[in-house]
Amino acid sequence: MSGFGYRVSGGQVDRVAVKEALSCTADFVWVHLTTNEEDAQAWLRDAARLDDYVVDALTATETRPRCEAFEDGALLNLRGRSSEEMASGDPLASVRIWAIRGRVYSVSRRPLIGIAQVEKDVEKGDIVDPGDFIAAVATAITSDLDPHVADLGDELDDCEERLDANRIFDLRRAVTRVRVAAIGYRRFLAPQRAALEKLGALPGGWLADDDRRHLATAADRAARMVEELESIRERASLMHEALTDLRSEQIDSRSLVISIVAMVFLPLTFITGLYGMNVAHLPYAQEPWAFDAIMGLCGTITVGVIAYFVQQRWFSQ
Repeated sequence: MSGFGYRVSGGQVDRVAVKEALSCTADFVWVHLTTNEEDAQAWLRDAARLDDYVVDALTATETRPRCEAFEDGALLNLRGRSSEEMASGDPLASVRIWAIRGRVYSVSRRPLIGIAQVEKDVEKGDIVDPGDFIAAVATAITSDLDPHVADLGDELDDCEERLDANRIFDLRRAVTRVRVAAIGYRRFLAPQRAALEKLGALPGGWLADDDRRHLATAADRAARMVEELESIRERASLMHEALTDLRSEQIDSRSLVISIVAMVFLPLTFITGLYGMNVAHLPYAQEPWAFDAIMGLCGTITVGVIAYFVQQRWFSQ
């Protein structure tokens, strides 16, 4: 199990070991654990002496963004980008937070980029209470996600500009990747917006008015990203349909060419096959001009079939 703790007292910020953070009497203490091991649950229960309900919430395997008031504090689950590679179906890592007056415990199974930014803010002394901390986490996560959501839209714009029958397979892969990413982000950002709004409305003196304003701003930003992701998902679906139609038109065009060629050579194949039989009494088989006559007949049939297709506008379809 790895982790770190910060204590803020009288404007002074100290980074201390996790065990030392529990014994200090500073105005604000933040303990963060990054672990995949079961000993985190034992540490939170035995060393931090947290309630079993809080421990279970902080160490749950599967989490979705949510906010829940419990006793004098709040349980908050948020999702943000991780510095490690994530699965396409679960692109955002989770951070679970338990905040009460003067103390914050946070647990994540993977390192979050937003938490790294918040750690820098704590070291600079910009965060002095749990309300500041949660507002900073929400702001850092949404600020980090915002440009990546915009990049998905830009990538889809590029695909629309490069729409071409000769690039169908490459474009289809790119559109599918954008669509999967948009669905994965939206899956967590929609409930995350609701969680931030609920947290901002919770009663309690440990959330100041400026903290609530920052949470409202982060919730609005999450709402805007959800709307953008929904637009990207719909545009990707339309783009996929357009590529499918383009592929069908390409197949129909090639099938038409094959059909025309087959129609041209069908009577020629019949004639050459008939005179290619090794049997007696074929008409004009012994005449010296028979070969030239057959070739002329084949040429006439070919011109006639092509002229018929031109008249029927097959080549323009």
